[in-house]
Amino acid sequence: MKYEIINSDLFKSNRKNYAEFLKPESIAIFVSNDIFPTNADGTMPFKQNSDLFYLSGIDQEETTLVVCPDYYNHNYQEMLFVKETNEHIAVWEGNKLTKKEVSERSGISSVYWTSEFESIVSVIIPECKNIYLNANEHSRASKTLDTKQDKFIEWCKKNFPLHNYERSAPIMHKLRAVKSPLEIALIQKACNITEKAFKRVLEFVKPNVAEYEIEAEILHEFIRNRSRGPAYAPIIASGKNACILHYTENSGTCKDGELILMDIGAEYANYASDLTRTIPVNGKFSPRQKEVYEAVLRVLKKATSMLEVGNNLIDYHKEVGKLMESELIGLGLLNKEDIAKQDPNKPLYKKYFMHGTSHYLGLDVHDVGARNRPFESGMVFTCEPGIYIREEGIGIRLENDILITKDGPVNLMKNIPIEIEEIESLMNQ
Repeated sequence: MKYEIINSDLFKSNRKNYAEFLKPESIAIFVSNDIFPTNADGTMPFKQNSDLFYLSGIDQEETTLVVCPDYYNHNYQEMLFVKETNEHIAVWEGNKLTKKEVSERSGISSVYWTSEFESIVSVIIPECKNIYLNANEHSRASKTLDTKQDKFIEWCKKNFPLHNYERSAPIMHKLRAVKSPLEIALIQKACNITEKAFKRVLEFVKPNVAEYEIEAEILHEFIRNRSRGPAYAPIIASGKNACILHYTENSGTCKDGELILMDIGAEYANYASDLTRTIPVNGKFSPRQKEVYEAVLRVLKKATSMLEVGNNLIDYHKEVGKLMESELIGLGLLNKEDIAKQDPNKPLYKKYFMHGTSHYLGLDVHDVGARNRPFESGMVFTCEPGIYIREEGIGIRLENDILITKDGPVNLMKNIPIEIEEIESLMNQ
């Protein structure tokens, strides 16, 4: 790992909060993510299961967490099972975490090797009534393959078919939606790294530079600041490419007179940031580009003010849609008569603003949390309105990461340039 070690108090507190939701006489088990293969003997970089990391702080493959708060033997109330190293692994991959290191990072004193898991839990589970298992229940989750998590669920139900099974996901969604001060500090660190990358790009961009060259500048700045890299695939979209919402090819040439939409975000300690800025290739917005940009910026500012305690994503998105309708009328893209006759389930503004304005942010870019849950202090959301005019080759999106507090929204990206005058000034120094 590149990031600095996190205080284990975070994970102790997270486990304590999680355990309070469990029924009496319960055991909960979390397994790490797979290492996914590529071709031949290649593998993708390992990314820890977010829930397991949230509860343990252990960022290593072949890790299993067991929480059994009511068990009579205190040594078995919290356990971690981790991969045992050997000389071969040490030579080829480097040393894995020692039991002492695992204990220090997690705050869990009972640490065992992964090979001991079945023999230990097979003694504990028969004395429990409920088994809590975890699964990826994000509303946009892909279910195209059987994961290690899926296989563990099958193993558990095969070996202990008469137990009562419960879901951990609803508990995790509730807990992870509200960030602790230490989590907020980690997200802020990720945002600060992203800020450095964006400011670096402002000095780098000029006509005829390639999108992938800009991406390279960004990744350089991420990694040199202790980020593992991007929290998601970077979007560097110039000209008409900016009207492709999930454009990640980043192979085009940035031409004089065009705009570049950059959706980028550093990860730090598994926590994500998520930024979008749109800048002129030549350092100067055209009058039409400026007109559209200012419309998006007005929606961003008004939408940010609505990210306050008590609101919710469903009502919030309806209100943002009304703001966008007004701006699109002002830009000559919609008219009031057509809006008055529109199907409310298919609003016309969606032609130019197709995606949602905000989503939860945390250990995952699209973090877990209920859409109908009232906003609470400690939640973090993106705010990212956009206008995409394909016939004009203009795509503009602006995005900040916003912390909700009892005193109002706090912009975690307040130091990242966004006003037209500031961007033009920095690009033309």
